[in-house]
Amino acid sequence: MSTITVPSLEKTFQILDLITASPQPLTAAHIAKKLALPPSSTHNILQSLLTKHVIYKDADSRFHLGSYLLYWAGKYEQQQGVIHLFKDLIVQYPILLQHTVTLSKLDLGEVVFLTCHDAPAPLGFTFRSGVRVPAVFSASGKAMLSTLSMTTIESLYEGHFPKPVTLNGVDNFDDLSTELTAIHNCRISLDDGQLRDGMYCLGTYIRNASGSATAGMAVSFLQAEYESKRNEVSAALIELAEQIEQRLGFKPAR
Repeated sequence: MSTITVPSLEKTFQILDLITASPQPLTAAHIAKKLALPPSSTHNILQSLLTKHVIYKDADSRFHLGSYLLYWAGKYEQQQGVIHLFKDLIVQYPILLQHTVTLSKLDLGEVVFLTCHDAPAPLGFTFRSGVRVPAVFSASGKAMLSTLSMTTIESLYEGHFPKPVTLNGVDNFDDLSTELTAIHNCRISLDDGQLRDGMYCLGTYIRNASGSATAGMAVSFLQAEYESKRNEVSAALIELAEQIEQRLGFKPAR
């Protein structure tokens, strides 16, 4: 299937992605040079974004993300009722509150973190809204993938398996299929150091009224505490997921 692109829109997204990723605000000249874009079109795009408050310019003519993005983000969160349910219901599970618990969605083969309950003790890995990681290495990602066919999954990656993030990462579709079959049987997925050495995550999926996996959750541990807590945490995680599903209108098959 061919993809139709709009050059000016592609350039706009490139500029916004660059500003977002940069640790320091950037000038128009730096943006144009970094992206190999004509200075004139870069200037025109920046001016359009300034007019809509998508970005703003400081006293040194450097560009930052603007307040209009909060409007988009707020509308997006409003549409994602699962976020509010996650925040409201997780407080009923003291065992989960002891750990970092993330809520995410699947987007074109990647997991996008929506929100997070942070553990009292840091894990050394940052879970922030909007951060994306390959779904095949993530506990919540694998949980959501387990609800899809392997044909669909391979098409998400256009037949090319993502490069592992750590030496523990699965590296082919056959091994991934074996993992997903196990998840399908028990509803719990495992990231055993595939995103970060020494960090283990248990995950599950959340289905909406249509039966599709609309989100995933994962609980993260240091490797040393995983064995002693996995059974209790798995049970609580599934129970929380089922509570959220019920509120979303999902009806299990009898």
